[in-house]
Amino acid sequence: MKRFRALLLLTAAFLLSGLAGAAEPAPEQAALHVLNRLGYGPRPGDLEEVMRIGVDRYVEMQLNPSSIALSATLAQRLAALPIESQSAGDALAALLQARDQDKQAGKADRGLAKETQRRIVEQTVQARLLRAVESPRQLEEVMVDFWFNHFNVFMFKGLDPALVASYERDAIRPHAFGNFRDLLGATARHPAMLFYLDNWLSSAANDQPLDARGRTIPAARRIAGLNENYARELMELHTLGADGGYTEQDVTELARMFTGWTFKPQELARGGPGFRFEARRHDGGDKVWLGRRIAAQGQQEGEIALDVLALHPSTARRLAFKLAQYFVADQPPPALVERLARRYLDSGGEIRPVLRVLFSSSEFRNASAVGAKFKTPYRFVVSAMRAAALPVDNARPIMGALNRLGMPLFGCATPDGYKNTEDAWLNPDALARRLDFAALAASGRLASAGMMTTQDMDPPAQAWTPVPESTPAAPPTTRIDSGSLLHTLGPGVSAATRDAILRNPPRLQAAMVLGSPDFMRY
Repeated sequence: MKRFRALLLLTAAFLLSGLAGAAEPAPEQAALHVLNRLGYGPRPGDLEEVMRIGVDRYVEMQLNPSSIALSATLAQRLAALPIESQSAGDALAALLQARDQDKQAGKADRGLAKETQRRIVEQTVQARLLRAVESPRQLEEVMVDFWFNHFNVFMFKGLDPALVASYERDAIRPHAFGNFRDLLGATARHPAMLFYLDNWLSSAANDQPLDARGRTIPAARRIAGLNENYARELMELHTLGADGGYTEQDVTELARMFTGWTFKPQELARGGPGFRFEARRHDGGDKVWLGRRIAAQGQQEGEIALDVLALHPSTARRLAFKLAQYFVADQPPPALVERLARRYLDSGGEIRPVLRVLFSSSEFRNASAVGAKFKTPYRFVVSAMRAAALPVDNARPIMGALNRLGMPLFGCATPDGYKNTEDAWLNPDALARRLDFAALAASGRLASAGMMTTQDMDPPAQAWTPVPESTPAAPPTTRIDSGSLLHTLGPGVSAATRDAILRNPPRLQAAMVLGSPDFMRY
């Protein structure tokens, strides 16, 4: 670690010194601020382009991503990934078929299921990384990540490896700027969420153990009964918040309202629907939920619940707080949160108008917001690749790096998703790991170094197999030029940090830029 000694000292000094700035950021700093917050930081030429068109125009363009064309190269690379056009049913069919073949094969010949899952997961991650690093629709990628995290699904549970690509593409992405009620409904009905939070198993607590012909159903095949997982997380995490004014009885009543919301894996794998309502599994009694009586209406009960939750004042405040925390500061100004919540309710739950108020606010544009956030590992890795113009040719080392940094993509096992605050990610061990990544990336060895092992996949080790030793290493790429990197980042690297970096040998400078405290903040 001797080669990092100067960088570590620089890091410690910066973190102890704090940040200072003028009341209003300079034009170049303002341009960099929107590149960092509405996206994952600048690529070469981005800072100059935002300066040319102006911050306001850039923000409005990002709020309307369909107006921004993807490059032909990016479109072709995405189209070359089968998972991009593969339905949830087709991906699930491939995984289930591989698992069935493994069951029939001898012990020495098993492994098709792991290989199929690995291929699906790698393609899903590759697609996400390609867009995050190379798409000019940066705010779209940021909002997809924000909403996926809000409606988190753990990719490595049961059938979900085959379902997550569709979940992001079909449930999250189309509604990232739309109406929250549509987003809420799309996630509630998607098989990835139904499976992850077990609502696909939930049924009336008094379900009779008889089939349609009156015969006794064996215990192993009986419906499991009422499951409260989805109902609890729907109120606690997706809408009202833990302090949103509901009771444990409300959780139970809401779970009763969602009984029968399910899907059938084998049916989906044969081309059937990803959601179905099974009336025989629904609790047909009246419910009393959030102080109101809900008459028995079958599937409509769940739809009523989503209508109520989407426009509840507690939901407005929770979403406003999370958006302000994500885009402005870990402890967002209460006045800003209140304005965002009011705009949310006034617009009927429309997301884009709330974002427009947020990005035009004095709280967002004030210099005190510049550099106030500490990058998550995902944002750190993606922003480094963008700033250095590194290609996403091989997802494996990037996946391995994110795992070692503690933030495997799609790998948060708990439904609350990853935190985006400084206290969650700033610690000495995490900084040391970031420095290792910076050194590999700067030296051009990222593509060939640290191929994933089972130790790197913790969590989730069980979802992966080691890369065989016979796998050829990718050829090293060109070492990153520190001068070009500093030019791309512009005022994102302070004069003091630049001076400290330039006093070191040229071979260390690019690594020091990517590992600097300046770069770890945004």
